[in-house]
Amino acid sequence: MNLRNILKSGFFYRSICMLLSLAAVAGISSGCSEKEPSESLPNSNNNVTITVWHYYSGVQQEYFDNMVSEFNETVGKDRNITVISENHGTISELSERVLASLGGENDKCPDMFTAYSETAFLADKPGRVVNLKEYFTDEELSEYIEGYLSEGELSDGELKIFPTAKSTEVMLINITDWNKFAEAEGASLDDLSTWEKLCVTAEKYYNYTDAFTPFIPNDGKALFGRDAMGNYMVVGAKQLGFDFVETSDSGFEVTPDKNSVRKLWDCYYVPYVKGYFYSKNRFRSDDAKDGSIIAAVCSTTGAAYFPQEITKENDGSYPIEVEALPVPVFEGCEKYITQQGAGMVVVKSNAQKESACALFLKWITEKERNIEFSANSGYLPVKKAANSYEEISKLHQSDKPESPLQKAIKVAVGEISDGKPYAMKPFEKSTELRGFLESFIQQTAESAYNTASERISKGEERHIVLEELTGDEAFETWYAEFLNGLKASVGK
Repeated sequence: MNLRNILKSGFFYRSICMLLSLAAVAGISSGCSEKEPSESLPNSNNNVTITVWHYYSGVQQEYFDNMVSEFNETVGKDRNITVISENHGTISELSERVLASLGGENDKCPDMFTAYSETAFLADKPGRVVNLKEYFTDEELSEYIEGYLSEGELSDGELKIFPTAKSTEVMLINITDWNKFAEAEGASLDDLSTWEKLCVTAEKYYNYTDAFTPFIPNDGKALFGRDAMGNYMVVGAKQLGFDFVETSDSGFEVTPDKNSVRKLWDCYYVPYVKGYFYSKNRFRSDDAKDGSIIAAVCSTTGAAYFPQEITKENDGSYPIEVEALPVPVFEGCEKYITQQGAGMVVVKSNAQKESACALFLKWITEKERNIEFSANSGYLPVKKAANSYEEISKLHQSDKPESPLQKAIKVAVGEISDGKPYAMKPFEKSTELRGFLESFIQQTAESAYNTASERISKGEERHIVLEELTGDEAFETWYAEFLNGLKASVGK
């Protein structure tokens, strides 16, 4: 998930203006007063109430509310701390309300809230966010996965976003239909391990399925699709050795590497235009339901929606087995992987409230409790000791076969252990940049695919049309538009 919706109706720009004035109004309400270092920490003689704002829904909200109740009845009761949990709608709605409350637009603000890095960055601009390293020892922090902590270090190594539940991406595959193809064409699952191999294999799959109807040319099927193109662009760039934007204390600079962008283009845009990759519905799990694709990259939370039955129009349905694989990487590159999932941000108030928030965060991320909260909703626990499928699987012990979600979590745990979790550092225009990277390559690939399909259907030679739309000249034209759009998205 991301915060693109915040930009709508000019909210993002109003928020910037609002936050620039926050430095002058620190301590704006009784619930948001500055910390008093001399105040004692929570104990049986001090009544402390902390309010947590979140966007959780469904299973995740159920487990979170259960944890809040358990805390209040046990540790909270012993320490005279009460946690109040409040749902504030979607992540966008929550972010808007948080920023408005910190700007003094209402009489109430949270002591702690869930947020992605973009919102935390805005809240931190006027110094309203607690550095949680003040409340955790180095030994305590060493128990958490480093990549998760580093995402929350917004400036000068200060920990402003605390990890509570994370997710990454996996590849899910309809192994039933894959095995038919693999047996006929001599393919193996290793052919899906890198983006370069995947592109070659997807072409083979297109030709394999095209041969099913020899009297209907150019009707081969796509092998693959993926959700979240922003993840492909951001993490792919990191694997290839660059970031689209370099940030520093003095600002930020746009720093794309043309050769690496060509690699990103070659491994998504080109196979998409040629019909080897595909997307139609909002999520690729929906595209897999009718066999339009047989492999997809999605989040671990999205794995619960991958079909276990294929239903084809006018051709009945049949059950399939599903397997999970790691997300492909670029050949010869470091295994950076997507990390996503909101963390907790603590608002500056006083030592009692802040330490009570820290105590609650320590409690909810204890190994067994964090495993139960995370794994039951498709997320990953945040401590190293909990990042074990052996431990997670204890929650799902049964005689039934593993579900796609369980298989996805199993693979994801290995990705986290073997790879380098990565998330783009926030800056003033990170939301706009993310939105551009998410949409541009997908929209231009779809447009070129539609153009190719129309021209081929009218009788033009397929290989001539595709060469024109995916060759060197096409890339030069596309890259010029991409670079202009990239700069415009961040105001450069």
